[in-house]
Amino acid sequence: MCKDCGCSITETDEHNHRHHHEHLHDNPQLNDAKTIEIITKILDKNDHQADHNRVHFDKNGVTAINLMSSPGSGKTTMLEFMADAANFRFGVIEGDLETNNDAKRIQSKGIPAFQIQTGSACHLDAFMVSRGISDMPLNKMDVCFIENVGNLVCPASYDVGAHLNFVLVSVPEGEDKIEKYPVMFSKADLILITKTDLLPYFDYDIKRVKDEARRIKPNVDILELSVKDPATVKNVVDWINFKRKLRS
Repeated sequence: MCKDCGCSITETDEHNHRHHHEHLHDNPQLNDAKTIEIITKILDKNDHQADHNRVHFDKNGVTAINLMSSPGSGKTTMLEFMADAANFRFGVIEGDLETNNDAKRIQSKGIPAFQIQTGSACHLDAFMVSRGISDMPLNKMDVCFIENVGNLVCPASYDVGAHLNFVLVSVPEGEDKIEKYPVMFSKADLILITKTDLLPYFDYDIKRVKDEARRIKPNVDILELSVKDPATVKNVVDWINFKRKLRS
């Protein structure tokens, strides 16, 4: 994962990052002291910027939520439906390798959204999110969602400056995603099991999935979500409002 390969892009080290990233992947055995020192510096710089991002959110009274999942789990769709269900104002910083499709979908619902195209980077980092923050009307928002790149590995290693982490896992992905990617789910404040309207069509033991999640992180909150059931969307909104009150 990214703590091992050193995958991080900033405005100042993008060229070096690409060379270093490819070099490490071509040489998976490489793990010398110099490599570890470089990766440590990258992560330290990222964490420092993440702290700055959180301070910026805090000054504006905004709760920042990092959304992480594999591609196609329903992050953007959830946000589209939340546009009608939420009783708080929100905006979205979107992360994808290419296109601004997701930002357009969110903007069409009247929600401010800023698209970050990461190119070859498999996750957002704190520097990318900082650029998104500068384009968001934080003074008109209560919540800022950071929709990370679809990936159940690399985003777990990079603090982007959020206050809360959501990890989504959909029914069609199968029961074993939490077992396969425990680091990601250990970072979650809330796990959302999405597309639950498809449960009748899949051999999916939802109790087993919840038990595995709580084995990895005993105190994690878990909600079931189907955008076809407005009550489940409202449950997510209520959870966010509860956390917002705790922070106020």
